[in-house]
Amino acid sequence: MTEEKKPDNVVFNTENKRYDAALKPYATSVGAPVITSTDTTAWKNRSINKVNHKINAKYLELKAEYEKMINEFEYNTLIFNSEFSFEPVIGEVYHLYQREKGTSFLSLIAPEQCNFKHIGSFYLNVDQTWEKVNGA
Repeated sequence: MTEEKKPDNVVFNTENKRYDAALKPYATSVGAPVITSTDTTAWKNRSINKVNHKINAKYLELKAEYEKMINEFEYNTLIFNSEFSFEPVIGEVYHLYQREKGTSFLSLIAPEQCNFKHIGSFYLNVDQTWEKVNGA
């Protein structure tokens, strides 16, 4: 039995023997609406640019916070390894100096009142960590 060829304008699926024009992902007749692909390049580029700026800003924020934490750690290590013969009081400001031999010591004496090499002034927080005092 020979199959009769359908005209070109008729959409007939020969595999399942059905008319399936409505199931096609493309236009099948002259009267069908035009299917055009949307150009999303501009949207993608804008989105990529926004995401890159957001991630870069977050990275710089985390980097600054990390550097601040490392500085705090180094100052705390330096102070706890320095010499002092008193128990520091929470909420007070102390001054860290370096001797000529290179050793460091913590003192109550302000930098204006002595001739030692001043490393910095530090405030003892409630959580027993040392915070560098600005301007010192």
